[in-house]
Amino acid sequence: MAAPVTLPFAFSERSTVGIEWEVALVDADSGDLRQAAQAIFAAVQPPDGSEHPHITSELLLNTVEVSSGKCRTVGEAGADLQRALDEVAAAARPLRIELMGAGTHPFANWAHQRVTDKQRYATLIDRTQWWGRQMLIYGVHVHVGVEDRDKVLPLSRAMLTVFPHIQSLSASSPFWGGKDTGYASNRALLFQQLPTAGLPPQFERWEQLEQYVGDMVHTGVIDQVNEVRWDIRPSPRFGTLEMRIADGAASLLEVTAISAFTHCLVEHFSSMIDAGEPLPTMPPWFVQENKWRSARYGMDAIVITDAAGAEELVTDSVSRWLVELAPVAERLGCAAELEQVRTILRRGASYQRQRAVARRNAGELEPVVRSLVAELAAGRPL
Repeated sequence: MAAPVTLPFAFSERSTVGIEWEVALVDADSGDLRQAAQAIFAAVQPPDGSEHPHITSELLLNTVEVSSGKCRTVGEAGADLQRALDEVAAAARPLRIELMGAGTHPFANWAHQRVTDKQRYATLIDRTQWWGRQMLIYGVHVHVGVEDRDKVLPLSRAMLTVFPHIQSLSASSPFWGGKDTGYASNRALLFQQLPTAGLPPQFERWEQLEQYVGDMVHTGVIDQVNEVRWDIRPSPRFGTLEMRIADGAASLLEVTAISAFTHCLVEHFSSMIDAGEPLPTMPPWFVQENKWRSARYGMDAIVITDAAGAEELVTDSVSRWLVELAPVAERLGCAAELEQVRTILRRGASYQRQRAVARRNAGELEPVVRSLVAELAAGRPL
């Protein structure tokens, strides 16, 4: 057995929140992707030549990630995102580039996308080949501060029981390479093809995580812990639990709504630990099935809600959760953002709105891009 890798868990105040949102750069005329991230970064770079704290690169040159700082509330994090987004939009405008939020681009060809010139990305593509080059996908990641390392793994296991709720609400990747895949979130199933991606193991003890990382480093699968790309993962460097479940969001309203829902769930389960109450868990086979169902059917998914195998329409389950989480949202100062989840329930998730635009335009997908660009600019579903 390989030596475990010691993973010190940084101190973080309880239920602080940080959000990362990957957005696509699209051509204002054709709607296709533009490989222009470097030009954007040059335009927004601080005068001292340092990297922008809230605007960073991702795997592909068609992508810019905007992020918040460590915040007390989702609203505060959303304001950080909006400021960063405004900077990116101002830099993009003279280049005839617009910003688009979704889990995938409706018609872009993955084979035409260029990789950011960083060693870790080159290594990833060299190792993963065809599947690595397929990663023309965008996500939203929500970090929630955890004040005690002993809470991290129980919280991760509990969050797996509500995984499909977040995935269904955020599903925004029905199209791939110009075709309707039949899935609400094609991104969810694409991304898990990478080594160390997908659902996390349900570890009981921190030492098991350290042994896992040690084994992966020893066998050359990863060089460092941040190359573990699970859908839910501990982030020892920040002292957070990072939820990487959500597809790229079409608008700031959806980013903050889904983040508030996530934030409240973590705090709710953390309070259960404090009260000595057992957290919900689910067998791995139910968790795996729920991921597939929500990826395939989105808001129409019938999800498994407990270890006994009870089932419920995901939108009904979300509605019940919104009532239960209302006091938590008041405590966290995100009641307004949590309430916006009802807007998604009412208007439909992004994948549903995208398909509706395609239907109205005889299956043409350029109008879908236009609608996504318009939603991001408006900050809400249209």
